Amino acid sequence: MGAIWAARDFCLFLLLLNSRQSAALPEIQADPCAEGSDGCHIDAICQTTQGSYKCTCKAGFKGDGKHCEDIDECDLEYNGGCVHECNNIPGNYRCTCYDGFNLAHDGHNCLDVDECKFNNGGCQHTCVNTMGSYECRCKEGFFLSNNQHTCIHRSVEGLNCMNKEHGCAHICKETPKGGVACECRPGFELARNQRDCVLTCNHGNGGCQHTCEDTENGPICRCHVRYTLQPDKRSCVERDEATTESSDHNATAFAEVDKRVKRRLLMETCAVNNGGCDCTCKDTSTGVRCSCPVGFTLQPDGKTCKDIDECEHHNGGCEHFCRNTIGSFECSCRKGFKLLTDERSCQDIDECFFERTCDHTCVNSPGGFQCLCNKGYTMYGLAHCGDINECSVNNGGCEQGCENTMGGFECFCRPGYKLHWNRKDCVEAEGLPPAKPPTKPTLNCSKQEGGDRCFLTCQSQVHISSGTEDSYTVTCGMPLSCLADAQKNNSGLNCLGREMAAVPRIKTTATFKSGTGKCNLKRSQEKLREGLNLAHSDSRFLFTENVQFSYVSLHCSSSGQRMRSRHGRKAGEEDGSSITAEFELDVNLEEVTESCDLNCVRRRSEKRLRKTIRTLRKSINREQFHLHFAGADYELSKNLGQPAEAQGHCVAGQVLVGRKCVSCSVGTYYDGDQGRCVLCPAGTYQDEEGQMSCEVCPGPQGREVSKVVGARNMSECGGQCSPGQYSHDGFTPCLLCPLGTYQPEVGRTSCFPCGGNLVTKRSGAFSFQECETKVQCSPGHYYNTSTHRCIRCPTGTYQGEFGQNYCVACPGNTTTDFDGSTNIMQCKNRQCGGELGDFTGYIESPNYPGNYPANVECTWTINPPPKRRILIVVPEIYLPIEDECGDYLVMRKSSLPNSVTTYETCQTYERPIAFTSRSKRLWIQFRSNEGNSGKGFQVPYVTYDEDYQELIEDIVRDGRLYASENHQEILKDKKLMKALFDVLAHPQNFFNYTAQESREMFPKSFIRFLRSKVLRFLRP
Repeated sequence: MGAIWAARDFCLFLLLLNSRQSAALPEIQADPCAEGSDGCHIDAICQTTQGSYKCTCKAGFKGDGKHCEDIDECDLEYNGGCVHECNNIPGNYRCTCYDGFNLAHDGHNCLDVDECKFNNGGCQHTCVNTMGSYECRCKEGFFLSNNQHTCIHRSVEGLNCMNKEHGCAHICKETPKGGVACECRPGFELARNQRDCVLTCNHGNGGCQHTCEDTENGPICRCHVRYTLQPDKRSCVERDEATTESSDHNATAFAEVDKRVKRRLLMETCAVNNGGCDCTCKDTSTGVRCSCPVGFTLQPDGKTCKDIDECEHHNGGCEHFCRNTIGSFECSCRKGFKLLTDERSCQDIDECFFERTCDHTCVNSPGGFQCLCNKGYTMYGLAHCGDINECSVNNGGCEQGCENTMGGFECFCRPGYKLHWNRKDCVEAEGLPPAKPPTKPTLNCSKQEGGDRCFLTCQSQVHISSGTEDSYTVTCGMPLSCLADAQKNNSGLNCLGREMAAVPRIKTTATFKSGTGKCNLKRSQEKLREGLNLAHSDSRFLFTENVQFSYVSLHCSSSGQRMRSRHGRKAGEEDGSSITAEFELDVNLEEVTESCDLNCVRRRSEKRLRKTIRTLRKSINREQFHLHFAGADYELSKNLGQPAEAQGHCVAGQVLVGRKCVSCSVGTYYDGDQGRCVLCPAGTYQDEEGQMSCEVCPGPQGREVSKVVGARNMSECGGQCSPGQYSHDGFTPCLLCPLGTYQPEVGRTSCFPCGGNLVTKRSGAFSFQECETKVQCSPGHYYNTSTHRCIRCPTGTYQGEFGQNYCVACPGNTTTDFDGSTNIMQCKNRQCGGELGDFTGYIESPNYPGNYPANVECTWTINPPPKRRILIVVPEIYLPIEDECGDYLVMRKSSLPNSVTTYETCQTYERPIAFTSRSKRLWIQFRSNEGNSGKGFQVPYVTYDEDYQELIEDIVRDGRLYASENHQEILKDKKLMKALFDVLAHPQNFFNYTAQESREMFPKSFIRFLRSKVLRFLRP
């Protein structure tokens, strides 16, 4: 067709050129073909003749030129020459093959695909190719599981499906009475003995290369008229030309040969050997005319058809990779991209869409992504964030005591000392005035305009942590214990010192709905600010609540940003926001009397707190709750109907850049009046992102204020002693650290001794590595200054540098497999197992996607609700390959070794597999031995209505689900898997994915694959 259209365009070009040349002549003759005024059909070619024109139907069409209709080549004798399926298209046709076959070079014949050549067909043990299909077989002592690819150990105990004598040819299922029942794979029928399985034409075309016909005795194979059946009764070969001519001669030897027959014998005709054409032959007045199907081009001999390598021209239109096939081609994408439904374009996979990708922040990039951790946390296991134990590294730099907290640490001093401004050194406390305690967060509520209006005022210790564009967390004050709640800990707050830990404190949590507004910490209008001032100054406004809290945390989240429930969003459900508030209130010890002890005072305080929360709930429901901090007032959420300024789309501490909210960087703060990020002025610094103000730089009294603008940390304020130096107050002028000491930090009042009578090569040393040790310790060791020996880092610590005197503690709840670790990636989380959700979830090896730990055992259970079955997809699994199966994953009905097993493997498989559970509930175990470790697995599962069991089985057992690389990538794409599970678990939802909605989801081949099965299942 391409050649025909090109010829047509070329002819039109020549005609147009001719008409332009004719325009210069004095006599102008009308050319209907050039002017388009001819009456030729759209599928005809207009040819100019002397004083007129002629219409001729294009090749592949018939008619008088005024009226042309498509010739259905597939309707002609012998199925258009196609041995399997013939698909008519306007002006041409295309041959296609059944699953398990590929189109031959002639464009008509179909050849068997050897699936075993590609990744062993996905078989765990042995792959055996068959005509039109393939089979997986197991070694002795194993049998094939229901997924038809993996193998399961046989048992010799009891009469059940795990017993090697169960006798089922394909699938064995236990009956309620304790017996066994046999089933067959799709495409097979159960034999009369209820054990064997009989092949039908529905599986691999019945093992026939061309045509398959089901009979009582099994499939019978036949060949296309141009082919002959081979002795194996399955394969077909093209008939020998001499044989064809001989048979034709014998058929006419005894008949009278008339003139028409003589002309056919003397001239080339389509009746004899197809006119010598490879493909389609058409008799014309001048002889035969050969043509080729789509994807082939006619060679100069006018007979032969050659496959077109579409990839040679503009890469076949493929954005990334193009692979030529017989009669067609396939596009594929680089890793990290997916093929769109046009089967040409590639789109980046947004790994960050999947909420489990990173613990903290996920940054997507073309073809990949990057995980980032909040301040005070470090990366482990490629995607996880764990608290850094700063105290494990040189005592956190603290001169006396160091206390680790979640997301930070705190130095403390012995009695009689207080912390220096650098928060690490300790100075004598005698004669110093007591430090002024920070102002506590205060909640004031008053009756205004017939309702409650509340203001939370935070004068100090304010911290803002931004989540998505529609969520944030604001904290005020100091929490009692940083170990109590991970959400507070993530804010990076410092903890209270030990001396405050004994203060009686009430803690409570409440959740408030905030109308239909979305979370957006937006600056209030002037009139609202005036309302707060008026409430404070005017006696007419009586405070109904006036409570001083010790700590307040407000977390706002929008329902549109939260993950939908397992049943999806309900009809009529509106977007809105909710606020989770945590309050900590110190018990006032002054209220303790003889008649009311501490418990009595606590109960009274709790009662007042409950009343305060009720008032606050009314205020938030009326959208009359505001925050006052950093000298300005803020609303918690913004109503969807209100027009917003550009900066109003972002939470506090963020600014709109293009269409994305970006946190103000370190060294800057968000100025609400200007609506932008501003550099910290001279004499201040800010070492965190997304803040509303800057901290004051430390400095000696009477000293000129630092002139540095935009300081990103305390050390950039200037005037402080450099590493390797010290002074009595940490400011210049400074002295060099004497021999035998070192100092790695700025602004310190002393230097650390090397210990063990070690000396340094020079004064002003700034690391222990400059101390002249007696031996040089390698990574994985630390130098013991008492014994002057290198000691292996104990389990749970690591050291990646030479010549250090400490080992770094593993972050968070991680530990190492052995002692002497040299890298943080050897720190692994061992937590795993538990009871999984009823509807969907993940079976994940510990520390995934990092390597799982050695010598670990995990056990999960899945108990679906009544009348639901389990579907599991294993996208890929990485286990060390060894003979004795040291690491394995097994899924069975119960913990009993002889219970019905659904899946069992101890090897690496990069090819995905989907299967249904052989039992209604699943017991899953993963175990690694002492010496192994690997990436492991992340296996999603979903439960579905058992009424769809037949459909689900039909889908997951069809080899086409795994045949294409693009289909395999779908099973590995977490975003697509979510949509796929939606369809598999609820097949009627397939119709929710229109062509427009699925454009960026599934390639057409996958849609066609699902459509046929879903429509067949739902057809009455």
